[in-house]
Amino acid sequence: MSSQRLNAISLSAQRKAIAIVEETKRSELFGKHVFNEDRMTQYLTKDAFQSVKNAIFTGSKIDRKMADQIAESMKAWALSMGATHYTHWFQPLTGATAEKHDAFFDLLPNGRAIEKFGGSQLVQQEPDASSFPSGGIRNTFEARGYTAWDPTSPAFIYGATLCIPTVFVSYTGEALDNKVPLLRALHAVDEAATGVARYFDKTVNKVLATLGWEQEYFLIDKTLANSRPDLVLAGRTLVGQAAAKGQQLDDHYFGVIPLRAINYMKDLEVECTKLGIPVKTRHNEVAPNQFEL
Repeated sequence: MSSQRLNAISLSAQRKAIAIVEETKRSELFGKHVFNEDRMTQYLTKDAFQSVKNAIFTGSKIDRKMADQIAESMKAWALSMGATHYTHWFQPLTGATAEKHDAFFDLLPNGRAIEKFGGSQLVQQEPDASSFPSGGIRNTFEARGYTAWDPTSPAFIYGATLCIPTVFVSYTGEALDNKVPLLRALHAVDEAATGVARYFDKTVNKVLATLGWEQEYFLIDKTLANSRPDLVLAGRTLVGQAAAKGQQLDDHYFGVIPLRAINYMKDLEVECTKLGIPVKTRHNEVAPNQFEL
């Protein structure tokens, strides 16, 4: 075993668990950083709130006047939460999310500075689409991409940035992200399921699809991970002992969660709760250092 690996094991064994103190109930934290329906009723006018609701449930358009009102209210809430920037947050075909932060800041002709965020900034932005994967649907010199606000996903605050969920499309309307195909699929499911449901209940107007997800993950000490070139370069195991194929590690499954791991879970769960992500279950998985949320 290399000296780097031995030093990594020694440092890992000496680390102490970081205590996570929860000062309030999870129910009070849920959605704290999300511009959800409760926040909208506080900050939006009745007409603006109804305009957003109609866009979510019927797909109707939001006119420019209403967009300006919504943007102003969203900015007021974001500033009250300590936000300084906003971003159109989208999922291009890179396998990761993308964001460009702009400040709630503008200069007046007299040189004074103000916080500014209008409907045009909320509804649409124009990132450089030539630098994102496009599947070869157009030439680089013709590349123009647009992010457009998706009101079906609520805006949220991460750090000091107001994140506005958006779709990403080309100038000619082709999907350049992972969200547009999902929204189209949800629309198709809605139409088909609503048609079937109306055979039994004529009052059904819309069917919403939901997903109960689970996330399995590995927790590896940073010094140990950095001593493995395969983890550093590829993010996965490429060398080492072959994994067990039978039930040899069943004693780890549903076992006592290590203190460092459970404190990590607490921290993750608190942040998820603030973003309106409901997390209820946690446990050890079968493999060493494997856990599930």
